[in-house]
Amino acid sequence: MHMILDALWRAVTDCLRGRVIAWSLFPLLLVAGMAALVGVFWWDAAAASVQAWLEWLWGWMGQGTASASAVAAAVLLVLVISPVMVMVALAIVAVVMTPQMVALVAERRFPQLQRKQGAGWVGSALWALGSTAMALLALVLSMPLWLVPPLVLVLPPLIWGWLTYRVMAFDALAEHASPAERQTVLATHRYRLLLMGVVCGYLGAAPSLVWASGVVFAAAFWVLIPVAVWIYALVLAFSSLWFAHYGLVALDSLREHAAPDAGQAAPPAGTRP
Repeated sequence: MHMILDALWRAVTDCLRGRVIAWSLFPLLLVAGMAALVGVFWWDAAAASVQAWLEWLWGWMGQGTASASAVAAAVLLVLVISPVMVMVALAIVAVVMTPQMVALVAERRFPQLQRKQGAGWVGSALWALGSTAMALLALVLSMPLWLVPPLVLVLPPLIWGWLTYRVMAFDALAEHASPAERQTVLATHRYRLLLMGVVCGYLGAAPSLVWASGVVFAAAFWVLIPVAVWIYALVLAFSSLWFAHYGLVALDSLREHAAPDAGQAAPPAGTRP
């Protein structure tokens, strides 16, 4: 637990650095552009289709009005679009921002830590895409359970937390650890890393509240989305830094414990094998 808390406060401190804030603007600009494209080319048609479907459903059930279905259609679309955009933002940050956050931590705390290049950019991207695909599948399959009030507050953050753990822990070690070292660290610290991922998952759910408020105030909806995305980018930057601080400490500790064993296993100088 000490390692988790130590990495936590260091990550919070690093989030105040100008370099981190500047990098958080990249996902903001990209996802805000995606949101604008969705709003211009897809939102009206999708909202009309969902509204028509809800009106048919509610009419068949003998309940509801057209005005109520319009609000419900907007809410349903936000619930579907928001997690997808969150997943896309996470994949973007994992590929682009996370290496920068890891480099920041390594430069400041572990300048002498050997870089064994256990996974390159392509490996990290494939790992992030594969993990994101599995998380999206889990998200879709779990949607019927969201109708149960407690589960809607539990399942999405848990899925995001699992995705955060998978992506951030891998990328925190990608440059410095060998494949064997990475597997050892992930296996040894699996549950603590998963706990960190779940915490980050709940933090990542906060911007969804901003998007949900945009449904109530439709005129401000597309203004609030970029704000929510920027908040989420900062959360992801914090997550990257938290996992980087923890992962590199764990890797450094692993090598320190392995060094004496290697020294004992080596034959004395001048002796024959």
